[in-house]
Amino acid sequence: MLGFHDSAEEVVLVPHSGYSSDEIVRRGQALYDREIRAQVEPSHRGKFLVLDIDSGEYEIDLNEVAALKRAKARNPGAALYILRVGAPTAYRVGGPRVATRA
Repeated sequence: MLGFHDSAEEVVLVPHSGYSSDEIVRRGQALYDREIRAQVEPSHRGKFLVLDIDSGEYEIDLNEVAALKRAKARNPGAALYILRVGAPTAYRVGGPRVATRA
């Protein structure tokens, strides 16, 4: 399931019975902004971050499936929020990026 957040960061949601998709986005983004962003963006830009919105524990990897598997192994019932560190979207659809000058 894909979800979109108002800050233009595309977010991938892992379905969870205890939270709505909107609640996962709200809680995950707030936790990331408040406690994690400053720690991970300088050295993990472009990698995927899978965040347990209840515990605050997270996994980072270039491969989102690997990060997701580790997070689910740690807590199989967790509500997980997935984003790409330092990027406006987790995924891109379409052709290659084209640099433009402003």
